[in-house]
Amino acid sequence: MSLTLSLTLSARDIKYFRKALGMARMAVKDAEEAEIIEATRLILDDIKRAEPLPDFVAKRIPQLETLIAMLEDNEWNLPTFERERLLSTFVYFGDPEDLIPDDIPVIGYIDDVIMIELVVRELRHALESYNDFCEFRDNYSKLFKTGQDAETRNRRVEKKRGQLQARMKRRLQKDRKDNQPSPLW
Repeated sequence: MSLTLSLTLSARDIKYFRKALGMARMAVKDAEEAEIIEATRLILDDIKRAEPLPDFVAKRIPQLETLIAMLEDNEWNLPTFERERLLSTFVYFGDPEDLIPDDIPVIGYIDDVIMIELVVRELRHALESYNDFCEFRDNYSKLFKTGQDAETRNRRVEKKRGQLQARMKRRLQKDRKDNQPSPLW
């Protein structure tokens, strides 16, 4: 038997999360990107070993792993603004004493899950573009029977990245134009 809980976050609630993320963002300015990513990976490893791992947390782990991959992918070359967003999220996620301390059984990760959910929604266009980029890159040899040399491949991958990142920016601008403001940034 499962139970579905639905939360509605008010503007005031989101403001609270925005403030917490802002405090994490301040920490990002003083920390090395590689250190933040490594700390996030270590925490993810600890969480995966936790017994029992709540399903609402386990469901978000792949999302967090995709966010890390997107940040680290040199061929994707995530723009600086989105990099900063992700690093801020990772710093927040890595803080065991955030809004709800992580060591409280079952509920300790609720605030982290909410933050991840908010960030995934915020970065949906970046995630869609990144997933399309990975699919293109992974299927490159099937898509192109000629031009398998490294130079041609790199040129085509770079072109695809440019197209997808341009799409990502257009969609974000459309959201802003349609009055769908970003609740976190």
